[in-house]
Amino acid sequence: MQVAVFPGQGSQAPGMGQDLVAASPAAAAVFDEVGEALGLDIRKLCWDTDAETLRQTQNAQVALFATGVAAFRALQEAHGGWTPQAMAGHSVGEYAALVSGGWLSVATGAKLVRRRGEIMAASGKDRPGTMAAVLGMERAALEALCEELSQGGQIVVIANDNSPGQLVVSGDVNAVQALSASAGERGAKRVLPLNVSGAFHSPLMKEGAAALAEALSGAEFQAGTVPVVSNVTAQPETDWPARLAEQMVQPVRWTETVQGWAAQGLNMQVECGHGEVLGGLLRRIAPEVAGARVVDSATLQETVKKLGGAP
Repeated sequence: MQVAVFPGQGSQAPGMGQDLVAASPAAAAVFDEVGEALGLDIRKLCWDTDAETLRQTQNAQVALFATGVAAFRALQEAHGGWTPQAMAGHSVGEYAALVSGGWLSVATGAKLVRRRGEIMAASGKDRPGTMAAVLGMERAALEALCEELSQGGQIVVIANDNSPGQLVVSGDVNAVQALSASAGERGAKRVLPLNVSGAFHSPLMKEGAAALAEALSGAEFQAGTVPVVSNVTAQPETDWPARLAEQMVQPVRWTETVQGWAAQGLNMQVECGHGEVLGGLLRRIAPEVAGARVVDSATLQETVKKLGGAP
């Protein structure tokens, strides 16, 4: 079983996709489509923007979407239409997965991602929140600590179950800070604050999820050609407007997603887009599974070889 996965916010970096677009007409066409749909110079955003500007939610999400879809299309171009048995994307990466799997057009996906980024950035200003990575702590212990600290109107919840020993919490600033201060006593090895603009994947995004649901209700979805596993349910889904709105307030169940594939005989995960975060998580969740990635022309050729060469 072979799968394609698409990274989320945090994997962006200036220059992302530049070498791939230069080498692949299919990747260049994706950048053209995204730019035209949004009236945006996507090349300038990805290649000529400083790291701090690119990190901003509304910019990072569009850049990651464009680069993820471009990487997948480049791989299909180089490998004679390679089609995985399943796909998933981490948080905003889910939109790149849906486009790559045939559930959304590039233009519709780009518009939804831009709207999502705008909503999430605004939600962080309306009710300030933050996130932190918690390393080396058992999930049950972290869940209990979140419940203890979610008092007096303050909220902190698990937002991402990334891999065994790597969880992310999200919530009100004071609650996340309190958890960060006390997690070590409950078994955490380290707690790392994340540089994000809001409490993503938490109840603090409730109003934002409602606004996104409105945008999703007007979007045209198709019956896809490749199953996409939802962050919300860790199962393949078809009611994507509902799942994508829920995703803003629900945790990303990445560990369960990869474990589910491993139980079905997963033997190759291809990460499409910038960075190698999801490859690192794969090594923690299912180290017996081979990983590959498409970031630039060099990794594209390496991945084609791993998949058995261009047919």
